[in-house]
Amino acid sequence: MKFIAEINIMPHKELLDPQGKTVAKNISNLDISGIEDVRIGKHITMNLEAASEEAAKEKVDVACKKILANMIMETYTFTLAAAE
Repeated sequence: MKFIAEINIMPHKELLDPQGKTVAKNISNLDISGIEDVRIGKHITMNLEAASEEAAKEKVDVACKKILANMIMETYTFTLAAAE
């Protein structure tokens, strides 16, 4: 079976996000008001093949833990859907 994983990786809430702080600080220069906080992360789309949905979830989870996310500084979430 083929699957598509949509993965979101974000810095831990407790950690400073320098990119987000810079955007939040300077966004008013674009005449955009009301922005209080910005957090910047990564979005990854992964196409994969697995015997079952559970096996696909396991593959994505392992990939996130071992290579895609820095588990000391980042958290991740993902959704999985059958590919057409």
